[in-house]
Amino acid sequence: MDKKIRIKLKSFDHNLIDKGASDIVRIAKKTGSRVHGPIPLPVKRSVYTVVRGPHVNKSSREQFELKVHKRLIDISEHTSQLMDELNRLELPSGVEVEIKA
Repeated sequence: MDKKIRIKLKSFDHNLIDKGASDIVRIAKKTGSRVHGPIPLPVKRSVYTVVRGPHVNKSSREQFELKVHKRLIDISEHTSQLMDELNRLELPSGVEVEIKA
């Protein structure tokens, strides 16, 4: 097949996303496909500031940070066996997967 598969992974925990990416790469190499990646994409960082007390001490604030880690994997020269394996793959909870064929 001349089409390629692009897999995007998102997670709040970088350890979980690395484990999921290594599982996908292992399965792709086992089926004989060419793998490009995992490519780390920029981390999206969101900072939220919250007032601690609603009435008094308005200058007392608390800050929270949320980081979203992303990885990109491109697979070319794949077979139908690879798609079956990817559909059966159990990724860790907390990892969002988007597969485009």
